[in-house]
Amino acid sequence: MFENQVVVITGSANGIGKEIAFTYGKKKAKLVLIDRHVDALQSVSEELKLLGIEILTFGIDIKEVKSIEKVVLKVKETWGRIDILINNAGVSKFYSPYEITEEQWDDVMNSNLKGAFFMARECAKVMKRNGGGRIVNIASTRAFMSEPGGEAYGASKGGIISLTHALAISLGQDGILVNCISPGWIHTGPKEELREIDHLQHPAQKVGEPADIAIACLFLTSSENQFITGENIIIDGGMTKKMIYEE
Repeated sequence: MFENQVVVITGSANGIGKEIAFTYGKKKAKLVLIDRHVDALQSVSEELKLLGIEILTFGIDIKEVKSIEKVVLKVKETWGRIDILINNAGVSKFYSPYEITEEQWDDVMNSNLKGAFFMARECAKVMKRNGGGRIVNIASTRAFMSEPGGEAYGASKGGIISLTHALAISLGQDGILVNCISPGWIHTGPKEELREIDHLQHPAQKVGEPADIAIACLFLTSSENQFITGENIIIDGGMTKKMIYEE
C-alpha cells in the first residue's frame, strides 16, 4: 500500500519519529527524514539504508521557514512528489508562568506550531499538484490536561489541533486529508525503567510505546482512509477518560 510513496517525517531522529520512519520504511516507502539533531539523524538513516530503503535526510530546524522551503524543493526535484507528511517535530519544555521569557515562549511556539504549519503548507503545494495526499500532525494530551508550567507547551499543542481542522477544510478540495494524533504517555526509553504501577494506572494496563503512534499513522494515511479528516485521535491508554481524585 505504501510502496514507493514519498513520506516526509519531521523529528525523525529519536523516539516516536524514529519508530514512524522504520514503520513506513518496512512498508517500502521512500523516506524524507528531517531533524535538527544531525548525528542522531545520520545514525537512523544508516540503519534504514541497510534495509534497502531510499532516503533523503535534512538536518534543519523547522522553525526556519526558508529551510523548509529548500527541503521541499529538493524532494520535489528528486522524486517529483510528496504523498504523506507526518508533522512530529517539536520541543517539550516547561516553564513557570511567572518566569518564562518572551524568547522561551517563542521558541516553544515556533518549534511546535509555526514549524508544523509551514511544513504542511509547503508539502501541500506538492500534494495538490499530484492529486492529493495525507497529513498527520502530532499534538499531545497536554492540549486537554496540564501539569504546572505547561502554558506554552499546552497552548502550542492545542494550536496544532485547531490547525489540523482548519487545514482539513482548506485543503480538502485538493484531495488532502489532514488529521491529528494526541499521544499520552509514550515511553521511548528501556522498558526496565517502568514500574508496575506505571502500567496499571492506565485503563489499557500498559504505558504507551512509539509503535502505538506509528500504527495509527499508517491507518490515517492509508489509501483506504477516504473519509476521516479534521479529526484528533487521542492515544493515551484511556488516561484522559479516567476520573482521578485523591483519597
